[in-house]
Amino acid sequence: MRLLHTMIRVGDLDRSIAFYTEVLGMRLLRRSDYPAGRFTNAFVGYEDESKAAVLELTHNWDTKSYDHGNAFGHVAVQVDDAYKACEEVRKRGGKVAREPGPMKHGTTVIAFVEDPDGYKIEFVQR
Repeated sequence: MRLLHTMIRVGDLDRSIAFYTEVLGMRLLRRSDYPAGRFTNAFVGYEDESKAAVLELTHNWDTKSYDHGNAFGHVAVQVDDAYKACEEVRKRGGKVAREPGPMKHGTTVIAFVEDPDGYKIEFVQR
């Protein structure tokens, strides 16, 4: 068994694809419309789905925003340098929600950025 993908619902699919590809540097792997179900799925990731887990962005055509609730935490991405990664996110118009630094009660350097729908992406420094 292996982890395939994590699905998150997004209010504006094109805006989300732009964030994950242009700000975080992922690739759009595939995109499929389902007119009968009135939704579109787009898969983004750093590697092909056959090699690594990816994100599935689901846009329900009749829904513009979602309540995240209090169960979902974040998606984590390993980076070489969290400080530099946050600087690049800012340059590309992204939002840094927590500045890089050691995690509370530990020494691992982390940071958090937010996607256009408010989902948190944790940068974990290698």
